[in-house]
Amino acid sequence: MNILITGHKGFIGKNLWIYFKSKGHDVEGWEYGDTPELLLHKGIDLVIHCGAISSTTETNAEKLMTMNYEFTTDLIVKCLELSIDIQYASSASVYGNSETFKETDDCHPMNGYAWSKYLVDRFVTETLAMGSLPINIQGFRYFNAYGKFEGNKGNQASPVTKFKLDAITDESIMLFENSTEYKRDFVCVDDICEVHEKMIDVDVSGIFNVGTGNAVSFAEVGEAIATKYGVTINHIPMPDQLKGSYQTFTEANIDQLSKHIDMKWTNVLDYINDV
Repeated sequence: MNILITGHKGFIGKNLWIYFKSKGHDVEGWEYGDTPELLLHKGIDLVIHCGAISSTTETNAEKLMTMNYEFTTDLIVKCLELSIDIQYASSASVYGNSETFKETDDCHPMNGYAWSKYLVDRFVTETLAMGSLPINIQGFRYFNAYGKFEGNKGNQASPVTKFKLDAITDESIMLFENSTEYKRDFVCVDDICEVHEKMIDVDVSGIFNVGTGNAVSFAEVGEAIATKYGVTINHIPMPDQLKGSYQTFTEANIDQLSKHIDMKWTNVLDYINDV
């Protein structure tokens, strides 16, 4: 299969690039530059679209709309024209501070990044509602991804990676105050790659949560890493720029995904102890 991966130099895109290469697929990569009209050609069997501004603190609305929304919807339209299946990266950030996390639940985006992802999902939902399509469009709402090649994400890296780097470089870990109350569904990027691969063979379109279905607190993650590296934990106030836009809880409802594929999800605490 000839697969085009956008954002192939980023965290998840790079993992997907290596994963599908290892499975014997022909893989093309692309970063921003060409328009969808120049990017796609008849020889492509599948597009996996991960290229986007991934910073949840980006405040340039025009930039977010252009790169995250307009480019993605243009790419989907071009895939429809050329009959190329597409999988694209959405985000659990669209849910905001919801209490439940099901694909049909109301969304409450809390920042510009989340809004850009929500608007793409809405475009896809409206497109699918028009009736039978010549391709599959699969949107994956990643929950809190972690794993290899997060180094280039800086402050946007997962707590798993940030805490590990803190432990190695500073010999201590910085946790927000009340971190026992902040819980996330941490999903390993290796599992994300497996989801993408398994869903290729599923003849279905839609938006799917990609998470383990189990929330783990930031405190548990921090304590596991502190114990592994023998370092202390320091508690700090949450920065002002995060207040009001910070998800305190996420836990994927994976019923829709589980209808189509079986997964053995990696437990984040096991990952910390094993890697």
